[in-house]
Amino acid sequence: MARVDLNCDMGESWGAYTMGDDAAMLDIVTSANVACGFHGGDPLVMHRTLALARAKGVNVGAHPSYLDPWGFGRRRFVGEDPADIEKMIVYQVGAIAQMARHVGHRIAHVKPHGTLGNAAQEDDALADAIARTVRAIDSGLVLMVMPGGSLERAGEKAGLRIAREVFADRAYDDRGMLVSRKVAGAVIHDAQLAARNVLRMVEEGAVISVTGKRVPVSVDTICVHGDNPAAVAMASEVRTTLERAGVDVRPLIAVA
Repeated sequence: MARVDLNCDMGESWGAYTMGDDAAMLDIVTSANVACGFHGGDPLVMHRTLALARAKGVNVGAHPSYLDPWGFGRRRFVGEDPADIEKMIVYQVGAIAQMARHVGHRIAHVKPHGTLGNAAQEDDALADAIARTVRAIDSGLVLMVMPGGSLERAGEKAGLRIAREVFADRAYDDRGMLVSRKVAGAVIHDAQLAARNVLRMVEEGAVISVTGKRVPVSVDTICVHGDNPAAVAMASEVRTTLERAGVDVRPLIAVA
């Protein structure tokens, strides 16, 4: 029987601004990647999200980003020193880990957010810096990565447990990489289409590109972005479709 985790990026609200329906998503997903304050999230949002995840038995991880609240962590900072990124990750993971401890939960994984994660797919120095930092913080943490890129290789080289992630709500190019959000059709909003795509990825061990090319990958966890307006309906449809097909959906720490 195939076994996968279903995750969501959340805790991305800030002050008076609400992003996504975290409470509803926590009834569906098995892991939550919680924003650490650099692209979204604030101390109250972090606390609320972590406490709710604990109450609902959902695995939690840190979701560190470039320091980019204005761009929601989706702008590229060209020339950023990997050594500075290391310090930013320590700062963010430290904050979320201690907040988790305060509510009686614990951080089990790290998933770089947005452009930081995308950049680490193709930048060996950045990927090595992220993996090295995660290992230094806690070598028992799982590193969530997109398969086939620099970060996966860096995590393996660092001796970390790796969870390979595919996205329910994103289109892929022929390299098996995400299509830029600037391109029409890059973000999928149809819940049934997303669920069909996910089931095919899990059953075939491959992502299917926009041109129909099959790119083999290992699938440990599936992400539905919490800021997608269709997120809750999509996550529910994905989980239902997987379980009906006999796929065991369980927390990341039981999969990686």
